Amino acid sequence: MTDNIAQQAEEMEALKSIFEDRWQVDSTTGLCSIDITKQVKLYITLVPEYPSNSLPNYELLAPELIADERQHIEDEFQNLFESHGGEPLIYQMIMIVEEAVRNKEDAKHNSKNKSEGIEPVEKKSEVFSLSVNHLMITHGPIITDRKSVFQGHTCVVKSKEDVRLFMNTLLENKKIANATHNITAFRISIPNGMIQDCNDDGETKASGRLLEMLQNMKLENVMVVVSRWYIYLDLKLWKYPQNRSFVGMEVYI
Repeated sequence: MTDNIAQQAEEMEALKSIFEDRWQVDSTTGLCSIDITKQVKLYITLVPEYPSNSLPNYELLAPELIADERQHIEDEFQNLFESHGGEPLIYQMIMIVEEAVRNKEDAKHNSKNKSEGIEPVEKKSEVFSLSVNHLMITHGPIITDRKSVFQGHTCVVKSKEDVRLFMNTLLENKKIANATHNITAFRISIPNGMIQDCNDDGETKASGRLLEMLQNMKLENVMVVVSRWYIYLDLKLWKYPQNRSFVGMEVYI
């Protein structure tokens, strides 16, 4: 029971770090919630048996999903618990719902195109992987939030040499090398324990949260790098005819 409480507390902190304001907790009732879209919301209630012996209680508010789609989500939740019961699972539950909603939107879009005689265009994922030396490096989508741009990079690492090689490979990319911060965290399993470390690269406390997320998700032999670029605004004065003017804004990363 005590272990469940400790894992729940760690998971709540990790979810808040990952989803920020999207992850809401009612301090009075303890009810947790996250907006998947404007119409889809997942509610979570922690129970004493979670995560060791059960999933958390959940309720899905999704009027746009039909019964079969809801059942598919519930089946995926159960499969998740059967394969990973005893571990924190709420993040994976959120990803299952997001994928179901995304598939629904893609199917609707393709159906509309088909009815209009438009050939569907294969959607390219923003996530891509490539093999460099013996490492498989995955680059995530580029995310813009307020005045910053972020991109995550991951790699399987099994030694400190892999860590060094992964970082050196990333920094060969001029854009990544010129990032304001490259925040890193890794965990490597060894016969007598675990090697783990993190680096803020000037971003206060960020890498510690990244490492904590890897710990809470019990990930091993992995390194995560988050590149952050600040957006600088270059304001230039342009001229309209009749001496009218406006400010044109160019954004550089």
